Amino acid sequence: MDHNKVAKRIADAVGKDNIVAAAHCATRLRLVIKDVKKIDQDALDNDSDLKGTFNANGQYQIIVGPGDVNGVYDEFVKITGVEQASTADLKKIAAQSGKRNPLMDLVKVLSDIFVPLIPALVAGGLLMALNNILTGEGMFGAKSLVEMFPQITGLAEMINLMASAPFAFLPILIGITATRRFGGNEILGAAAGMMLVMPSLVNGYNVAEAVATGKMPTWDLFGLSVAQAGYQGQVLPVIGVAFILANLEKFFHKHLKGAIDFTFTPMLSIILTGFITFIVVGPVLRTVSNGITDSLTWLVTTFGFIGYGVFGTFYSAIVITGLHQSFPAIETQLLADVAKTGGDFIFPIAAASNVAQGAATFAIYFLSKGDEKVRALASSSGASAMLGITEPAMFGVNLKYKFPFFIALGSAGISSLVMGLFQVMSSSLGPAGIIGFIAIPANKWVGFFIAIALSFVIAFTATLAYGRSHMPVSKSGNKPANPVVTEEHEAGFEVDAPVSGHLIQLSDVPDNVFSTGMMGKGVAIEPSDGTIYAPADGEITIAYQTKHAYGLTTDDGVEILIHIGLDTVNLEGQGFESFVTQGQKVKKGDKLGTFDTNTIKKAGYPVTTMVIITNTKAFNDVAVDEAFDNDIQAGHQIITAIPKTSDSAVGAPA
Repeated sequence: MDHNKVAKRIADAVGKDNIVAAAHCATRLRLVIKDVKKIDQDALDNDSDLKGTFNANGQYQIIVGPGDVNGVYDEFVKITGVEQASTADLKKIAAQSGKRNPLMDLVKVLSDIFVPLIPALVAGGLLMALNNILTGEGMFGAKSLVEMFPQITGLAEMINLMASAPFAFLPILIGITATRRFGGNEILGAAAGMMLVMPSLVNGYNVAEAVATGKMPTWDLFGLSVAQAGYQGQVLPVIGVAFILANLEKFFHKHLKGAIDFTFTPMLSIILTGFITFIVVGPVLRTVSNGITDSLTWLVTTFGFIGYGVFGTFYSAIVITGLHQSFPAIETQLLADVAKTGGDFIFPIAAASNVAQGAATFAIYFLSKGDEKVRALASSSGASAMLGITEPAMFGVNLKYKFPFFIALGSAGISSLVMGLFQVMSSSLGPAGIIGFIAIPANKWVGFFIAIALSFVIAFTATLAYGRSHMPVSKSGNKPANPVVTEEHEAGFEVDAPVSGHLIQLSDVPDNVFSTGMMGKGVAIEPSDGTIYAPADGEITIAYQTKHAYGLTTDDGVEILIHIGLDTVNLEGQGFESFVTQGQKVKKGDKLGTFDTNTIKKAGYPVTTMVIITNTKAFNDVAVDEAFDNDIQAGHQIITAIPKTSDSAVGAPA
């Protein structure tokens, strides 16, 4: 690669006067741009020396590749005269330049918290649907299946228990993922979540009644009366608790040392979080959460079908915040007083909204021809949304492209308005999707199905029509990020695990540069220790001052990138130690460096370590020699690069 020519082409495409600052990491140029719209994107996409681009968190990133990015960056700085910055400085510059979208930052935080919970919520939702089929009246006759066949009562009760568990103990699950997201210990997060749903507290669903009747028990803390209230069905208070806990833990880790830190940090973090939660944060955030839900109830009861339409328009946006998890408490109250309320208005609106998101996701399936990864995700998550679970569709597909999400919002608003015109309400809880009719009285089925059909048709056709001219072109195409795990394959050049840990698929890494295969095929490892070893005999081609990545070209011509963590370049070497220099010859098993897992995690960065064959195209295939999800030891063979010919060495590709 001619670094000067590549730098000139990038400068011409981006615009010399369009650059605020520049930095680079192990694989890519990172730029803060004045106006992204002025970039000649086609020129960058068609540049054979570049592996792709993307824009995230106020940084426009151009993937050059390990070994070349340094040279291209040096030439780029000379050509443009742009301000040089470290990656940490670049983040500050990006924030100061106003390029970051606070709403999208919030979406990212909430996505990180709720996406890991999707399997449990999907399982609970579908089990809840099955329970409604067994216990719902009027579906198969005047009586429910349980009433007609009493022998299945035990089965129904067990299914109901399993369906209720993820929602009853949701604060514990959120405590784990939210605390992890904020950089704390997820086990302490689980403990904090358990603290909020202890049986000795008044159940969160009964708090309002206990307060209204004056039966709320309290603790006397030196004259201060503190309510013994639980937080079942609450989301915002738990996220607040996780944020406080994680930051207290970081504070104590920083100021306490050695055995004192190990012994007292967990206790101090939990006890302070507990007092702050029950005295201040919990009640305040419960009030905020309840205020939002009370406003929704007022909206519908006051404005009728117009209220339905407004609520439906914003329902999916509410799901993003996680506040919809508190709706069952409102719905239970509506259903308990059905003679007065007429039923549950939230359920049919949720069904219309979920179907709209699913339909938009299906449209993305048809717009993503040639990208099997997106199509597979769109088909599965679209089907899930049609059955009432929209998180995979929204976070995995629609919010990624943005326009499908907003089209679905409009579609849901229109169809919800129709629900209101027909005065559709549910008589029970159930799956909020196309099979949601099982929770709707039979005399309202016509209105329900008309609205659902309208929701699907509008969202699907509008997304398809708009997407034909606005859908971003996939840069990854049909290229898999993961080699195929094969028990038998041709002989080739062996690559060992550079670190001990848990082997995972590269596509599971939350960074597009790695997960889409832009850098080449490979694997990822969740490390169990902090020592990096040479995976083969060869020469060190990359040894950055930040010590977070190593490049090695083996004696057989295999180019290997070992990248420790995600965005760990921002640590600028903190927590890392390197024992090699660029150009140094190493033998398989030689110690390349070490890293402190705790330091990296406390800074809020994953320690997932990528092992990638960056010259994948020089080989006939790259095969994985160990099954994913297995624990492996450093020095264990994990990859074989299979040459295109019988030559003993491949050499660097042109």
